[in-house]
Amino acid sequence: MNHSLLIELFTEELPPKALKNLGEHFARNVVQGLIDARLIGNADNYAAFATPRRLAVLVPNTQAVQPDMQIVKKGPSVANGMQNGEPTKALQGFMRSCGADFAALKVINDGKQEVYAYEYTQHGKSLAELLGEILNQAVKKLPIPKVMRWGSSTHSFVRPVHKLLVLHGNQTLPVSVLGLDSGNTTLGHRFLSSGEIIINNADDYEKTLLEQGKVIASFEQRKTHIQAALNDLASQNQATVAADDSLLEEVTALVEYPVVLQGQFEEHFLTVPQECLILTMQQNQKYFPLLDANGKLTNRFLLVSNMQAATPEHIIKGNERVLRARLSDAQFFFEQDKKRTLESRLPKLTHVVYHNQLGTQAERIARLVDISAYIAEQIGANVGQTLQAAELCKSDLVCEMVGEFPELQGIMGHYYALNDGLDATVALAIEEHYLPRFAGDRLPESLVGVSVALADKLESLVGIWGIGLKPTGDKDPYGLRRSSLGILRMLMQHGLSPNHLVQAAFDSFEKGKLADNTVAEVLEFMDARLAIMLQNDYAHDEVAAVLAVKTGDLSDIPARLSAVSHFKKLAEAQALAAANKRVSNILKKNAIALNEIQIEDTLLVEQAEKDLYQAALSIAEKVQPSLANKDFQAALTVLAQLKTPIDAFFDSVMVMAEDPLIRRNRLNLLAFIQQQTNAVADIGLLDC
Repeated sequence: MNHSLLIELFTEELPPKALKNLGEHFARNVVQGLIDARLIGNADNYAAFATPRRLAVLVPNTQAVQPDMQIVKKGPSVANGMQNGEPTKALQGFMRSCGADFAALKVINDGKQEVYAYEYTQHGKSLAELLGEILNQAVKKLPIPKVMRWGSSTHSFVRPVHKLLVLHGNQTLPVSVLGLDSGNTTLGHRFLSSGEIIINNADDYEKTLLEQGKVIASFEQRKTHIQAALNDLASQNQATVAADDSLLEEVTALVEYPVVLQGQFEEHFLTVPQECLILTMQQNQKYFPLLDANGKLTNRFLLVSNMQAATPEHIIKGNERVLRARLSDAQFFFEQDKKRTLESRLPKLTHVVYHNQLGTQAERIARLVDISAYIAEQIGANVGQTLQAAELCKSDLVCEMVGEFPELQGIMGHYYALNDGLDATVALAIEEHYLPRFAGDRLPESLVGVSVALADKLESLVGIWGIGLKPTGDKDPYGLRRSSLGILRMLMQHGLSPNHLVQAAFDSFEKGKLADNTVAEVLEFMDARLAIMLQNDYAHDEVAAVLAVKTGDLSDIPARLSAVSHFKKLAEAQALAAANKRVSNILKKNAIALNEIQIEDTLLVEQAEKDLYQAALSIAEKVQPSLANKDFQAALTVLAQLKTPIDAFFDSVMVMAEDPLIRRNRLNLLAFIQQQTNAVADIGLLDC
């Protein structure tokens, strides 16, 4: 009979940040084990459950017994199975292994030759026989970085496991996992229920846990319930919730029966930068701050309690009291930090190690000043403001607030710079120089901010790479991949080439500090990262074609990619791409340099080469204005007109003529054609 299969591991409190992942993996591992054992048909129809004290899975339509299987066991070939009318030793051994006599064998063709075979029915095993190994394997495959043991048990798991529940329909299956024998009981909410809860049928699990145990077993249902309650209370306050999905998921993993409550704190704490208050509420207390219509922090917050109480005032007051102490600390740090200027903190940076091979933060600042000044000149930023921002951008690392909350570095520097009376542009650049902090994050808006941000990331990328700490495989402890993507995004926005900037960063280090090949390797690394970044939106061949043409300006890459993508759809694209590839191969074999192109009209003998030359001249006149206006799509559309004369040329003209002057002239003509067709991208690399 087919019934729902329920499995639950009841544990001590599981790590909240890992709970959802553990629940999903446990369920998938069990389901895959059942599929492999031919006890269920597919992997789609199951329910995963995860609460702070349990991992569970419910799998409908699980068979009680495996279906029988017809097994065909192959033996030796017919040619090697008999000798002088008697079975050979090989065939005798095969019959013994099958427990069969010669009459029970049959002859089949295995696709290569005829062989002896024994066919029999393998009767399916019961779910109870198979489930123990399935569960043990499911537990072993869980993504647990650190395990622990408990009591005198030799078993290990992420947290101590106290109960194992296994039901097939209403039948308890005898299974042993992690030293526990299975049963049909579990426990409910630690405080809102008491005693063991009997689960009479697997399909009753969620309902019974909720009614008798005050536990919402489904992670997603708890999350949805919390989100709806948060939004409802926020709406009542004409406010919005300041929180991301990670906090919501962490809080969901901390409670089994969530109740959302509202608290408040004294308004005088709002004089502290709201980023500090929001961070301490979210990070330390797992609260949800409320923002007004203008995005400003209010003195109200929401909390998710794991307790249902008729009068929750004592819960709210207790949380308010704890938060008040946290906010008082933040206010104290802020007031103390304001007593000293950012500039006065610079000497402290001589004692803060940046990297033991690259020196202190003070030494790093000297490099940032040099690099950012060079960049400022390139993009037209105010050099004086850039120098000041670069000199002070790391000063907040030694202030009290950043010491407590490292996530606020840069943000606090902005506030303290304004407190010191510095120019608003300088203050903003101190914050912006950390941007972008992650993939998809915003870029610096001010030119001064861009200058210091680029300098910061270039110095880090070149310096760390230069001392041999390159990313390897999936390991990138210094975030060099992230830094390079941030650099590339800013270069594309401001039309800069990485070559001179990487060299400037290299030159800022003491001579001999970095490996000699650092610049070349970093540029190669950035090229690879650029290709990967662009392949998120464009085809591999389109990216390769565009990046093959080095213009020294990354800002036009999106427009060139868009134009190439459009060009590939033209009817002429395939023939032109093939012709371009052919031209490239010919020119490579004959080492034609594009800066040596000279075409003599008098040496154009065949009509087809004359027509191609005239067509190329005409098209060049049309293409140049489009290229100057960066209308790359128009340029490629015009270039498509070369298809007919190029086809005619290759059909009737022998490029490698016997006359060396004619041969050279024809090669120059092809070089001129390639110069035109590759003005936007190397279309020979396109897979049309």
